[in-house]
Amino acid sequence: MDPAGEHIAAHAAATPEKVALVMHGSGDTRTYQEIDDASIRLAHVLRSRGLGTSGHLAVLLENQPEFYDFVWAALRIGAYVTSINWHLAPGEAGYIVRDCDASAIVASAALLHVVAEMGDDLSAVATRISVNGELPGFERYEDVVDRVEVAPLPGEREGSWMFYSSGTTGRPKGILPPLPPGDVGAVSFLTRLLTGLFGFTKDTVYLSPAPLYHAAPAGWTVGVQRLGGTAVVMERFDPLELLAAIERHRVTHVQLVPTHMIRLLRLSDSERARFDLSSLQMVVHAAAPCPVEVKQACLEWLGPIVHEFYSGSEGAGFCYIGPEDWLAHPGSVGRSMTGAIHIVGDDGEELGVGEEGEVWFETNRTFEYHRDPEKTKAAFDRRGWSWLGDVGRVDEEGYLYLTDRASNMIISGGVNIYPREIEDVLVMHPAVDDVAVIGTPDEDMGERVTAFVLLARDRSATGDELVEWCRERLSHFKCPREVRFVEDLPRSPTGKLLKRLLA
Repeated sequence: MDPAGEHIAAHAAATPEKVALVMHGSGDTRTYQEIDDASIRLAHVLRSRGLGTSGHLAVLLENQPEFYDFVWAALRIGAYVTSINWHLAPGEAGYIVRDCDASAIVASAALLHVVAEMGDDLSAVATRISVNGELPGFERYEDVVDRVEVAPLPGEREGSWMFYSSGTTGRPKGILPPLPPGDVGAVSFLTRLLTGLFGFTKDTVYLSPAPLYHAAPAGWTVGVQRLGGTAVVMERFDPLELLAAIERHRVTHVQLVPTHMIRLLRLSDSERARFDLSSLQMVVHAAAPCPVEVKQACLEWLGPIVHEFYSGSEGAGFCYIGPEDWLAHPGSVGRSMTGAIHIVGDDGEELGVGEEGEVWFETNRTFEYHRDPEKTKAAFDRRGWSWLGDVGRVDEEGYLYLTDRASNMIISGGVNIYPREIEDVLVMHPAVDDVAVIGTPDEDMGERVTAFVLLARDRSATGDELVEWCRERLSHFKCPREVRFVEDLPRSPTGKLLKRLLA
């Protein structure tokens, strides 16, 4: 089957020597021809080992070029790709390998400490391939594709991703969408967004500073390659190196999370001024709530090029807001670009404008939580609306404001308190580097507001000072009754606080 235009093969045929991938740290590059050839060889191997339509490939790789060889191989034989967080403990990573029904896995030899302790979680995985070295019980990538020719691959069809939820409150669940219909390389929902909303073209140079096991970095870099642009991937995030990457590669688009934005803003004016950012057309942020003061500061620094979207790996809802609209509606995550938004109360009935409740979307997109029909059922209501687990309100113009995750809510003395509002205040204190707020048991109140605070290097503050900082900016009942200073916080590299680990 000849692929349509939005596919690695189409660009390998049209512009074989164009650079599809740059690894910023190492300087390694891959052309469209190189990725296409590698993925064809792997596709032949994986298909011969039994991985085919609706099969599952588990990927346990750091940010490295081989990620794209394996992803494109699976995507062109109709398989699902599950990219696994390599920061996880062996039992957590092994659970995902087992739960996703992987029949094949690729892992980096540098992650031996994770793979070696997976034990029985690998027992059903027939094909195991290692990259950049050896792993016990795995075949080396080089040996697997040795003497495999770049030959036509009959019966190609589009595969898909099966990402896992971040597991902020419990064990993660696989989000299983239906396989895409139509021809290989046909226009997709993602590429329509990239081109129509964010202005991506074949000339786009997109910088991804986040781990490729997360949905947006993986999906958007592959999306850039579908469109014929160049994806620049950082092996690790560093604020100065991010600015250097923009200058060096003439980056046009970059996607950040609020944690990145905070780290960038904490660079000195002279550090930020060292770099030529004139190529930058758009900064996109998502994945976690962004404090109003942080976004305001980014707009003042970079100008009106900071855009935001709100969605989930489930794809049931999608909101967008540009810089001008945000300045007129500070704190909003935008208006829905898909189905209508409904704010629903505890009784399941819709609430009025400005009232706070669960955020539900009308949607024609379908998904299921792998092996969890009850959770799948709970994600949709009787009207077919879908819920991502967030609480918020909508103003009279249809702009959505998120309050918090419903699961994060603290009930203290019968009053509902959302931690995000408190965290947004505390993170702006000059001595605070990071913060998480949760409810902890209290004999009198049921739960008390407790702040876990990571202080900035060479800065100091007392718990009383931080409580007073909050009291000057929030209602007193929302302010922490306890402040605990910590040396680290369990935050994923995509910016999500893993509050279940604090609790």
